[in-house]
Amino acid sequence: MRYVERIRVRYNECDMQNVVFNANYWMYADDAVAQWMRHAIAAERGEESGAVNLAESGFDFMLKTAVGTWHRGAVYGDVIDAECSVTRWGNTSFDVGIAMTVGGDSVFDCTITYVSTTPGAPKPVPVPPFVKAALDREF
Repeated sequence: MRYVERIRVRYNECDMQNVVFNANYWMYADDAVAQWMRHAIAAERGEESGAVNLAESGFDFMLKTAVGTWHRGAVYGDVIDAECSVTRWGNTSFDVGIAMTVGGDSVFDCTITYVSTTPGAPKPVPVPPFVKAALDREF
């Protein structure tokens, strides 16, 4: 399943060359995944996305590894489409691929490995079936 989060580049996110500062792509990726989780789990449960509380659902996740590739810089005012999809399911972990484009041109791609954990106590646990079903949904 693929989910796209649209992000408009703000002035304060750019450096002196008017391109997005490198670290902000990771912030965009993190935000896109968080929004995707909320929307997907809400859709799976028939709830409003604002009502989703991961801790109350019995699921949380933590970043383990992140690898990224920059293709070209986005600039102030650009709209970045951050497309998220699960590229690998493990027992307690899963990989999310995030492809960021501006007008169809690649600007940044990354793969993030997350570990499914118990809420409030970072103990690895199997990815719950409702999370797998939610992230495999079509939007």
